[in-house]
Amino acid sequence: MQKINVLIVDDREENIIALKALIQRDDINIITTTSPNEALKLAWENSISIALVDVQMPDIDGFELVDMLKANPRTKDILVIFVTAISKDSKYAIKGYNAGGIDYLYKPLDPYITIAKVDSFIHLATSQNLIKQKNEELENFAIVINNCADIICAIDSKTLRIKTASPAVERIIGYKQSKFVDRKITDFIDDELKDDFTESLEKVQKSKATNSSFETRFISLKDEKIWFECRVTYKSDTFFLNASDISHQKKYATELIQAKEEALKAKNVKEIFLANMSHELRTPINGIIGISNILQNTDLNTSQQEMVKLLEVSSQSLLGVVNDILDISKIESGKFSIINKEINLKELLKSVTDILRFKADEKLIDLTLEIAPEVPSYINADALRLNQILMNLLSNSIKFTNKGEVKLKVTPISSTKTTVSLKFDVIDCGIGIPENRLLKVFESYEQAEDDTSLKYGGTGLGLTIVKKLVDLMNGELRVESVVNKGSVFTFIATFGLHQDNAGSMIKFNPNRQQFKGLKILIAEDNLVNQFMVNKILKSWDVDTATVDTGFKAVELLQKQNFDLILMDTHMPEMGGFEATKKIRTEFQSPKKDIKIISLSAAILEEEKKAALEAGMDEILTKPFVLEDLHRIISKVLGL
Repeated sequence: MQKINVLIVDDREENIIALKALIQRDDINIITTTSPNEALKLAWENSISIALVDVQMPDIDGFELVDMLKANPRTKDILVIFVTAISKDSKYAIKGYNAGGIDYLYKPLDPYITIAKVDSFIHLATSQNLIKQKNEELENFAIVINNCADIICAIDSKTLRIKTASPAVERIIGYKQSKFVDRKITDFIDDELKDDFTESLEKVQKSKATNSSFETRFISLKDEKIWFECRVTYKSDTFFLNASDISHQKKYATELIQAKEEALKAKNVKEIFLANMSHELRTPINGIIGISNILQNTDLNTSQQEMVKLLEVSSQSLLGVVNDILDISKIESGKFSIINKEINLKELLKSVTDILRFKADEKLIDLTLEIAPEVPSYINADALRLNQILMNLLSNSIKFTNKGEVKLKVTPISSTKTTVSLKFDVIDCGIGIPENRLLKVFESYEQAEDDTSLKYGGTGLGLTIVKKLVDLMNGELRVESVVNKGSVFTFIATFGLHQDNAGSMIKFNPNRQQFKGLKILIAEDNLVNQFMVNKILKSWDVDTATVDTGFKAVELLQKQNFDLILMDTHMPEMGGFEATKKIRTEFQSPKKDIKIISLSAAILEEEKKAALEAGMDEILTKPFVLEDLHRIISKVLGL
């Protein structure tokens, strides 16, 4: 099939390069120019199906360019999408649609929306080109079959009365020639489109164009509305009309668009559910963990300290359950992803063992952590996924060990200036796994013995999740086991290192002087999280202001100066993404350049990417610990 020609018009070359990179595909031919005048010439010389036109350009702006394109019969059918950074105010939208545009893309461009919209219009343009091609074939066949495939008629330009008509009239709309000829052509046009039809004829007459085409609906003898593509020429006070029935093509094109929209909607339903479920569950857990951390730093008696510790252990256990539920759903939908960022590995290892120590103490089992001295403190890894792997492996070992010791041992295998390969061994003295079951323990719902779930509980999904995560990390997972003596689960993976690993990472040092004098705006609608974050920041001598919507955050930033914004992504009235985009595009420097950290409970990679694309500088995933908050604030502000 012939490629679709797509014209990009923007006075800035870098914008053209960026947009071209987004929409490039094998079935289109992209033509670009920075000059509106050259765009007119290119549109005349090439069969352009779609035009992406920047609104703000010198000399001739986008609206004027499109007016000229639409005024020319040769270019009037180009599907025009305006690309603009100006306000989304309805007056601009109306101006664009009146000029002949069919849609808008707003800068900064959202890659997913841009690709989806352009893809839809490419399909539409392809369908329209197919329709035109089929009609040309029909016209050629009509010459062979006595020129009767379409309704062909001559119309008096002054009275609009039909002079002659082909026999196809009866076959297509049911009228005999004798009942069709000498009546006004508008008598057979749908009332809703009569004015458009007559205007189209007048344009042909005034422009003296050799031919023009447009679509309209005829009303058949049975009162059916039938879509036609009308090709009209004008000569000697006469319109020569060739009307082709395009009902099936029109229906097909509509069905294609509807099918695409329904497919995208179905695909997004589960993702939206996962994102909402993640936010609704993880946000309150963040509050519980944060407040328990604050309580630990207050004056408590021994009994209260134990209760706070139990609160932290319980909340971390709840987080583990939530993560497993979400991950099972993501396994089924194929939406697993690994997102690496700077993490404190030793703190993560300590946290994992501390969380599970209570469970081990209940069974009088020693839970130990052994970290080789050469293991780096900071690596590039997905903390959530690494935490899940170790939590699942350690939980399993504790569950199936009745006495003795469970050990997590971490050693480096090899390293370069930029990477390190680490081996994580989870060693237990448990019941062991029969040799014939070793390979099956990583399959869904499989356990060491058929009655294992009855004796020890569990669904058998934990190791399946671990295996999937290890595969996504391009790692290796293996197991060695002897029945009644124990098992060793080994996880090996390679992680990134920073060249300035020792110096660039900010170690947890809640020094009040470090943040003293900072003014931070907290945009968070959850009252518990508001209280928790405010309490932490004030303990670091930070001056804070709090709002519960993105709209209020934007409004307050207009009135006051801040060093940083902690921006929740999901808020009423206006979310964090929209608020950030508004700040980045509508504010003047220095306020437009304010550092913004996303406070997100998101688990989907798309939502995290959207945060960065909206203009946020860093992402802090809920639930977070004090060290992460302190470190990321320090990093973003360069303290």
